[in-house]
Amino acid sequence: QVQLVESGGGLVQAGGSLRLSCVASGRTFSNYDMGWFRQAPGKEREFAAAISRSGRGTYYVDSVKGRFTISRDNAKNTVYLQMNGLKPEDTAVYYCAAERSGVMTTDPKKYDAWGQGTQVTVSS
Repeated sequence: QVQLVESGGGLVQAGGSLRLSCVASGRTFSNYDMGWFRQAPGKEREFAAAISRSGRGTYYVDSVKGRFTISRDNAKNTVYLQMNGLKPEDTAVYYCAAERSGVMTTDPKKYDAWGQGTQVTVSS
């Protein structure tokens, strides 16, 4: 089972940017599709972005399209989420997750491993 550790969260003003990183253990990182999810207080965990094993396929929830970019560097066992034009409604704990089926999904129940989360807070 892959192990994931997120970093890069913090406090930023509206309109600012952050880059989240997620480092995976082992040598099987390239076998997993990777996703980023977020969870705000009192709300269910929400899909944000996903990337295929090769990095050639990406998918975003409509609310972040044009602002967020997911990427991966398989040589470094790392997936990134570049977040630009941040809004207060982006405030949440952000989690990275790994999915081994090879079919990207927005359903958190279908992901096999999760990181501990990193807090992103956007002030107005």
